[in-house]
Amino acid sequence: MMSLDGQQKTISNPIIPYVGTILGGLVPGKLIVIHGTVPDGADRFQVDLQCGSSIKPRADVAFHFNPRFKRSGCIVCNTLEREKWGWEEITYEMPFQKGKSFEIVITVLKNKFQVTVNKKHLLLYNHRISLERIDTLGIYGKVQIKTIDFISHSLQGSQPSSLGVTKINTENGEMPDGSQFGVPYLQQLDAALCPGCTLAIKGEVNKNPKSFTINLKSSDSKDIALHLNPKMKTKAFVRNSYLHDSWGEEESTVDHFPFSPGMYFELIIFCDAHQFKVAVNGVHTLEYKHRFKQLGKINILEITGDIQLLDVKRW
Repeated sequence: MMSLDGQQKTISNPIIPYVGTILGGLVPGKLIVIHGTVPDGADRFQVDLQCGSSIKPRADVAFHFNPRFKRSGCIVCNTLEREKWGWEEITYEMPFQKGKSFEIVITVLKNKFQVTVNKKHLLLYNHRISLERIDTLGIYGKVQIKTIDFISHSLQGSQPSSLGVTKINTENGEMPDGSQFGVPYLQQLDAALCPGCTLAIKGEVNKNPKSFTINLKSSDSKDIALHLNPKMKTKAFVRNSYLHDSWGEEESTVDHFPFSPGMYFELIIFCDAHQFKVAVNGVHTLEYKHRFKQLGKINILEITGDIQLLDVKRW
């Protein structure tokens, strides 16, 4: 995991069933990272985010994540309230394999949980019980757990002075949640890019997206040094440069398209002497060799399209 500014607590080799307190509770921005292995004879296991640890009456379960291995397999998600289950949300994509190790990352967002398995987005689950009530993690069933990590970093946007950018304009004004980061978004960096510089962009993909665009530009010309354009329907992650009034040759293939409707993401652009390196949610996604050679003139960041922008940082 690539954590930008997190504090971390690790639990190693817990005995299953495991029931433990979530120190500090759950707040937007907290990650629960679970590394383990599915035994060869497993039929099912579950990860529960609970409201206490009572057995009789059974504690409410805000988020029940339950991989089942019979037939082709599925993952059942649900909520238990007052000892009654709600409606099941079933995912038929099965990233777990018997005898294989896994990494589960549960990202806590303001109105939902986002689950990634083995670096790939799996599902979203809307909160049915308020985060304030969740204080316990339970892991049950046929599973071996190596480590559980609780990683905290806030999703709240910082003040503009800490971003290393100067706001130019925002057509749509403030976001509905009061965030200062509207889209379309245009900012001037307080210092131009140079080898070793990093940009971190946090956002949430809209529910019915077509695409979004991130451009790194020069203020003294129309040139675009780096054009990133993920397209949701075709799952092409387009990158290009606009130089001397024309687009260059498009690059679009990636091993794994990292975006899905409704998902939270942290996209990190690292500039080195020869290329840009891009990571999404801690996973290296692509490299793009510099076509615009005057790095010292890249001083504009532009973001448009079907996302909500939560935070931008440069260092």
